[in-house]
Amino acid sequence: MTSRIPRDSRLRLVGPRPLAAAPAVIDQRRPRRPAPRPPQGTPARSELAGMARSGLAGAARVARWADTALGPGRGSPTDDGKATLSDASAERAAADLGLTPAQVRADWDTARLAGLVEVHGGSARPGWRLRAWNRDDSAVLRGWVALFDAWSLAVPEPADQEPAAVAEVVSAMPQVLSFLQLSAGPVPVSQLLDLLQQRVTELRTARCEIDYADRGEPDEPGAAGVHGLRLAPAAAEPPAPAPAPLEPLLDWSLRALASVGALTYGAGQATLTALGSWAVWVKLEQICVAAQSPAGNIEQGAEDMLRGCAQLRPNAARAEYRAWLAARPVGSAVTELIGAARGEDALLRGLAFEALRVVGAPAEPEVRAVLDDPTLRPYALLWLAEHDGADPEDAHEVLTREEATWLWVDTAAAVADHGEAPLLVRHLESAVQPTVPALLKEVRAVGHPRTVQVLVALAAAHPDPALAKAVRRAAFQVHTGG
Repeated sequence: MTSRIPRDSRLRLVGPRPLAAAPAVIDQRRPRRPAPRPPQGTPARSELAGMARSGLAGAARVARWADTALGPGRGSPTDDGKATLSDASAERAAADLGLTPAQVRADWDTARLAGLVEVHGGSARPGWRLRAWNRDDSAVLRGWVALFDAWSLAVPEPADQEPAAVAEVVSAMPQVLSFLQLSAGPVPVSQLLDLLQQRVTELRTARCEIDYADRGEPDEPGAAGVHGLRLAPAAAEPPAPAPAPLEPLLDWSLRALASVGALTYGAGQATLTALGSWAVWVKLEQICVAAQSPAGNIEQGAEDMLRGCAQLRPNAARAEYRAWLAARPVGSAVTELIGAARGEDALLRGLAFEALRVVGAPAEPEVRAVLDDPTLRPYALLWLAEHDGADPEDAHEVLTREEATWLWVDTAAAVADHGEAPLLVRHLESAVQPTVPALLKEVRAVGHPRTVQVLVALAAAHPDPALAKAVRRAAFQVHTGG
């Protein structure tokens, strides 16, 4: 007696899904958080994007010129290994665009900070945002926010200032910007200076850099002692140098923020622009979302943060990633995410690369460095393909058949560990193999360490007895080495 269902069941082919791992394999019945609304009076996103396009028009023009005049096979715009525009390229662009070389260099640097031009090793090439500049408001606003985040690089800091003082002011400016955003109008620079001084003092106190110059001293040298004994006067120590005044650094900060379009500065006052106010609100909202999450994601390590995001919907998870990344240096954050991806939990592997998508270009060197790791290679290849402009629906084409099969098993492991049985059954639809026997043959050959567990879980979940039996047999053969 035979089954009515053919043993060689054809799989229904569907469009391959990029990184079929994380967010799609979990139960997402968590109540949705209402989308926060920006402060009253904030222009619509389309208007904000128009403002950003206008402010970055020069940078986009130079980036397009480089794309056309210096594309693949037509020379490199840089020659110093740091993606700085070469003299020859600057002069050529100035002649073509009717600008001065200094204007071209300024627009080139702005384009780099906004992601219109991306640095890859020692060379630069047009970024994906340039391709989407005229049609995607989100790409434009992300580019402007990237420029806003890099405001301290837009204008050189005063040459006579200590690097430590500059770093303190850069660390303190988010609080100053928050105050400007809450004020919703012009604020005297003197008031901003008082706030900056308070914040810098807090930073120094947190590092235990306490100024002892104002400490009360005994009336007479040597008069104070232990248990009433008089002590010889101690040798006088040279007084600590007075902290550098913050006025020049505040002036530099406000000029730099004005140069990127975040505020207007003049006549002893500073006022956030509509774009600047919106960007500050977005960052505050991201931090609040992360701080309100059950796991306190913004303060967690990468693994705990990713686990805390596992139950969130994709948009909410991306907001958490952005807030987590904003709270730490990009380099160390990328290293931590790569470390989480190397672990045994396949769900965290997929989520880690989703977070690396939020990082963008700064993560490219470390992502390329893991291409030799068989566990991470398929994820890295997909990340790099999308980073280079491939459509996410087509990015899977960069994978070999073996790499696609390995990724299918890894994703199935995430489903088996964190999802529900019906999800594992539906995961069959994303396999590149047209039949179950072909899939089982290639799954056995690919050598994934979780192959047996995945096949056992699939056999237990599948409603077709004949297919489940074939999958169990394959699991047994893998287990016994047959």
